[in-house]
Amino acid sequence: MLTSINPKNEEILSEYEEHHQEDVKDILNQSQEAFLKWRQTEFSHRTQLMKQAASVLRERADKYAQLMADEMGKPLAGGRGEVEKCAWACEYYADNAEQFLKNEYIETDASKSFVTFQALGVVLAVMPWNFPFWQVFRFAAPALMAGNAGVLKHASNVTGCALAIEEVFREAGFPEHLFRTLKIGSAKVASVIEHPIVQAVTLTGSVVAGRSVAEKAGSMLKKTVLELGGSDPYVILEDADLDMAATTCVNSRLINSGQSCIAAKRFIVVESVKAEFEQRFVEQMKQKKMGDPLDEKNDIGPQARTDLRDELHQQVEDSIRDGAQCLLGGKLPEEKGAWYPPTVLTDVQPGMPAYDQELFGPVASIITAKDEQDAIRIANDTEFGLGAAVFTKDIEKGENIAANELLAGSCFVNELVKSDPRLPFGGIKHSGYGRELSHFGIKEFVNTKTVYVK
Repeated sequence: MLTSINPKNEEILSEYEEHHQEDVKDILNQSQEAFLKWRQTEFSHRTQLMKQAASVLRERADKYAQLMADEMGKPLAGGRGEVEKCAWACEYYADNAEQFLKNEYIETDASKSFVTFQALGVVLAVMPWNFPFWQVFRFAAPALMAGNAGVLKHASNVTGCALAIEEVFREAGFPEHLFRTLKIGSAKVASVIEHPIVQAVTLTGSVVAGRSVAEKAGSMLKKTVLELGGSDPYVILEDADLDMAATTCVNSRLINSGQSCIAAKRFIVVESVKAEFEQRFVEQMKQKKMGDPLDEKNDIGPQARTDLRDELHQQVEDSIRDGAQCLLGGKLPEEKGAWYPPTVLTDVQPGMPAYDQELFGPVASIITAKDEQDAIRIANDTEFGLGAAVFTKDIEKGENIAANELLAGSCFVNELVKSDPRLPFGGIKHSGYGRELSHFGIKEFVNTKTVYVK
């Protein structure tokens, strides 16, 4: 049984009967049949349906935002923004997929030689709870436009969102079995990967989950794309606009109540401006309101599950025990639910969880650097490599640091790290491999085929 629990009060919202092994096989067979027909369709037909999916999303934005608030605690404004971003991705690929996948002609000794891009088949998506719509659509929109079919194993606590996404594609007019939800627990993922119908796997989640999926898919010689954790560093140099930097850093740290792979995690501040930045940062964190995600005035909802909240609090306590100073928060609220307040730790050092690990919640780690080069060294001193940012008034210097010195898949200057359908998204090191979004993303799950005509 899959159970959806409201994290603000720990009440059970819904329970879902799991698909049995035979159910899963039936769904995969039906998806394969749908794919064999879908891959023959014209781009104009796919475009029409994908734009209709965007319309369905916008029409039901309030409904889906409330569903996210109930299942994983996302404040309503964040939920509506997430739905709109999904609609944007649908329209982006509807408008650009044909151009991205057109044949590329190359001069060789042949009378004609070219590269063509053809759909692989049924792609399994293993997705997390933190952005329960966006994580799925940033895979599904390009995959379906490329001619693939998709099956979704979503996080168990957001099964309602998974079924709602299936509903979006059905209501938009896509073939009934082209995009399906598998109501299964994590233990059954390996058997799905093994099934010969599944051609590839994409996963967004933890490093542990990524390793497990990569190992199983690798043993079956199946393509994978992994977007895993992050401990994104934001470097604040001595010539930064400290007011702008503090505002941007706070907003990034508290995205999705702090539960985002690309939220800022570590704030590396050059020593000469640490005190000024720290004061501004703490004051702005104090202004953010935590409360019922259905109340529009609140900035931060509960964490998605109490076990995740408790793990986060243990990381905070362990860091304080090891010498970090707590400037704000750090205490468990007494009320029922998965609540955790905005928290700021300073004097964070190597060996502390707040330095070495990903803190998935509204907890900021402030780290002091001697100078610019030391700040860059600290930024790169992590097993992760998803996103990074640098703040400086010297734009040329900032661009050079972002392009050449910070080790991450996305590096921003004077702005918070965010995903955009027009730009590739993904990480290096333990943050995974492969790319989503842009033309790079749609080409992850196609056969890049050479055709040579003598």
